[in-house]
Amino acid sequence: MYMDIRNTIDLLEEKVKLEQIKLPYNRSGLSPVLSSSSIDYHYGKLYKGYVDRYNKGEGDKTFNEAGAFLHSIWFGQFKSPGVSRPRGQILDIINRHHTNFIDFKKNIKAEAMKIQGSGWIYLSKSGQIRNIRNHAKRTDIALLIDWWEHAWSLDYHSDKGKYIDSIWRIIDWDAVNRRL
Repeated sequence: MYMDIRNTIDLLEEKVKLEQIKLPYNRSGLSPVLSSSSIDYHYGKLYKGYVDRYNKGEGDKTFNEAGAFLHSIWFGQFKSPGVSRPRGQILDIINRHHTNFIDFKKNIKAEAMKIQGSGWIYLSKSGQIRNIRNHAKRTDIALLIDWWEHAWSLDYHSDKGKYIDSIWRIIDWDAVNRRL
């Protein structure tokens, strides 16, 4: 009897293996907004570390799963730098809740700069600007900005404002729209 219950519990606790997303650009494809050094460190070490630790059962399972989840969204919403303007459903959400794209960028930057320490800032599918302290999975993310020091420090040193001003050049709004 004990073995049957134990086997059932083991099956219930079996977890799905996480995998890193494949980058839809090469390591230097986001430069100068994000350098290949930043991509190597952030994608190749930190994001990979969340996936590997989760799959090996090391550390805090929830933290590692959420870290991998958030990084898959973050890395999956970029494209080569250029003029990047929202369109479609995401533009409707931005205009409805923030008047226009310029005001939205000001609003999200102001909220991000209020965060003491590290975290994530995001536009929810309902149009609100929200943040995530530490790592946590959310189902309402439309657009996500990594606000942990490792996201901006290699390229922007202590200038987080310049980082957030630059990030708009690499947002793939089609990827954002697919989340809605």
